[in-house]
Amino acid sequence: MLDASAIAPRDQRRALFLSTFAFTLCFAVWTIFSILGIQIKQELGLSDTQLGLLMATPILSGSISRLFLGVLTDRFDGRWVFGLLMIATGVAVLLVSMAQSYYLLLLAALGVGLAGGSFIVGVAYTSTWYPPGKQGTALGIFGAGNVGSAITNFGAPFLLLALGWQVTAQVYAVVIALMGVGFILFAKPDPALAERRAKITTLGEQLAPLGDLRVWRFALYYFFVFGAFVALALWLPHYLMEVYGVGIAAAGMLTALYTIPASLFRVLGGWMSDRYGARRVMYWTLIASVISCFLLSYPPTEYRVLGVDRTLEFSFELTLPAFVMLTFILGFFMSLGKAAVFKHIPVYYPTHVGVVGGIVGMIGGLGGFFLPLTFGMLNDVIGIWQSAFMLLFVIAGAALVWMHYAIRLAERHEWRSGKDVTDLPEFSTPDAFVLEDWRPEDETFWEEKGKKIARRNLWISIPNLFLAFAVWSIWSILVVKMPQLGFPYTSNQLFWLAALPALSGATLRIFYSFMVPIFGGRRWTAISTASLLLPCLWLGFALQNTDTSYLVMLILALLCGFGGGNFASSMANISFFFPKAEKGGALGLNAGLGNLGVSGMQLIAPLAIAASVLGPLGGDPLVVQEGAKAGQQLWIQNAALIWVPFIIIGAVAAWFGMNDIASAKSSFRDQAIIFKRKHTWLMCWLYLGAFGSFIGFAAGFPLLSGMLFKDVDPTQYAFIGPLLGALARPAGGVIADKLGGARVTLWMFGVMIAGVFGVLHFLPSEESAGSFWGFFGMFLVLFIASGVLNGSTFRMVPVMFLTLRQRALGDTDQAEVEGNREAAAVVGFISAIAAYGGFFIPKSYGTSFDMTGGVGAALIGFVVFYVSCLLVTWWYYARRNAEVPC
Repeated sequence: MLDASAIAPRDQRRALFLSTFAFTLCFAVWTIFSILGIQIKQELGLSDTQLGLLMATPILSGSISRLFLGVLTDRFDGRWVFGLLMIATGVAVLLVSMAQSYYLLLLAALGVGLAGGSFIVGVAYTSTWYPPGKQGTALGIFGAGNVGSAITNFGAPFLLLALGWQVTAQVYAVVIALMGVGFILFAKPDPALAERRAKITTLGEQLAPLGDLRVWRFALYYFFVFGAFVALALWLPHYLMEVYGVGIAAAGMLTALYTIPASLFRVLGGWMSDRYGARRVMYWTLIASVISCFLLSYPPTEYRVLGVDRTLEFSFELTLPAFVMLTFILGFFMSLGKAAVFKHIPVYYPTHVGVVGGIVGMIGGLGGFFLPLTFGMLNDVIGIWQSAFMLLFVIAGAALVWMHYAIRLAERHEWRSGKDVTDLPEFSTPDAFVLEDWRPEDETFWEEKGKKIARRNLWISIPNLFLAFAVWSIWSILVVKMPQLGFPYTSNQLFWLAALPALSGATLRIFYSFMVPIFGGRRWTAISTASLLLPCLWLGFALQNTDTSYLVMLILALLCGFGGGNFASSMANISFFFPKAEKGGALGLNAGLGNLGVSGMQLIAPLAIAASVLGPLGGDPLVVQEGAKAGQQLWIQNAALIWVPFIIIGAVAAWFGMNDIASAKSSFRDQAIIFKRKHTWLMCWLYLGAFGSFIGFAAGFPLLSGMLFKDVDPTQYAFIGPLLGALARPAGGVIADKLGGARVTLWMFGVMIAGVFGVLHFLPSEESAGSFWGFFGMFLVLFIASGVLNGSTFRMVPVMFLTLRQRALGDTDQAEVEGNREAAAVVGFISAIAAYGGFFIPKSYGTSFDMTGGVGAALIGFVVFYVSCLLVTWWYYARRNAEVPC
């Protein structure tokens, strides 16, 4: 390993100065819309929501890009990555100055976000120049580049008044691009580059540390110390003006007393982490933050105490000087914590600073994006200004408890073993949970041991998948009820809310499909299920106020995609447990009963929102504004909150009841071979017609039927179609096991074509009012056929890829291992592509209405697509002498 202590101090100072100066300029560019946005709004006539999205876009893209930029920096020279990043940022800022429409501004703002991603590039580059004993101080100095936001706040207004927003953007573009060129010319190559190139690592090896929960604990710390810092920097001026009645100038100055120390004291935090240890500094940070947030969260209160002979009255209220002092203390300790978090990373992960720091920085940046939105939502729902600090108190307290638990666990381990540990054994995978010997194709092994274990994992997986589908499909009910309750969204906006969970869920499936072999099925099932708490809890608050912005609703719709992503990893995991002869039935049960989450949501949610089933924990109801049920109270938030306790139970059951299979471990490179297989892409097309139809029809049917048949309440019937489709899925798998997957798939696509023509026949028109019951009946046919298709196509995949590997390698154990591995990856990947059907089908309805005034054009398009699926199935898999009979 590189001995950084041997590097000349002159070279160390050079690297630190250049990276810190570059990061300061990047941070100044990252926050440019906080100033330019004021004039852009006036010139382009933007709404407050549009301006908010424009300001938030660079924060979001800058946060997400940190993970990918960290991977690039670990793999390539940090000097070139940093320099090219600044040049690309300059191009994006130049595009801002040339944009003539709001959508072009948003596109350019995505590029501006790269400036925020520069943080992890600088951390990875700077840390290689210093030995562990000095990295804290060095990274603390580098991190003080956060003060770049103050440069923009102080300097940009003068440029704006003198030159206008277009020329101001051009000045910023030139400066940051020149800095990028200068960095490439004057910075020296990464001193650890030669060592990293000598040891070539795969992407899977680079990402391996992300399976360690310690990384996510560090991310929680940074979500608070950095994400909450950014959020409060945006929130405090508004808070001070509303709570204490100060003017805008005074609010800005008082906020500076929080933001500037929270940047500059990061240097002190780095030095203290080197001197006293990062763990100790984090204790100080979190304890002080918990105390400060508790005091800041205490609202003005009047007390009346009934005494013996008189009533005692007194009040408590935090004065402005006390508030400023407490926010200063909070900002001070946040700055120490920011440095301490990144002191941990090169110590625990010296060869993965980029990727680990990237994910930690990404989570922190996302805090700066989501927390301000949450602050506003809590204000609307709770009605107390101090609710923002109540939330921060909960986050800081959770981080402190988790840290203390992990450290005490490590100390007990050290006491038992008599030696120090560098890898904290928190939540590690006990050997009892890992199946080292797993041979499902061995009949003796399967009957004596394997069947019992496989079925236990299956029956824990099913309810977790049920919950995932329930959360994923929640918007199919919400969009029907929201207009009645006074949410001011157009029909097209409602279709977007119904479609976005499918879009994000489909995209997440692409990544989730490769997670099980990298992280293990047990751990990933538990974590991915627990992630559903975020959209459910946030929706529980947001839905209580009709003034919640459409931007917040869009974000929540995207977050519900977590549920859609879970399907890919769940199916890939279960496919490893069962032998070829039983895969169809097992996958059919997992997917079919899991798919019941859609009908479960559409059955349970209308009942849950009709009464205060959660009592005072559920919040206040909203009142129906129009229609026959005007005046009725609905607790629409219960549609989300009702699932919270079940999600917690499901995640715990997965953590302690499931298993990881050692032989299922493989890198991303091993799994990526599926992209070279022609049949992967053919099965993507077929499964889009199977599962894509199921989830798309489920998402769009309630809103579509409500628009076509005004006198019908679709929520009373919406659950029936997904229920029948889900129950048909295991039947499809079992039938395909007996008759062949390709034959069943061929027949079912024929039924889908007939079903769509039936729907067309019963549609209302100018000459006819149509028939809801005929329309509904034909959709039931489509749901059942799509359910059978889901089972039969998933039966095709393992047979197909095992056959292909046996043709290549013979009937060997290696062919079986590779066939199962590829089939698992394909099952996950095709489910990812198919999930886009949940987006395209509702959106095609909306587009058809906008362009033709009816839904017929969209349905004709579905017929053409199903015909193509039928022909592909027949030619490649079902005809005599087909390429791969299955």
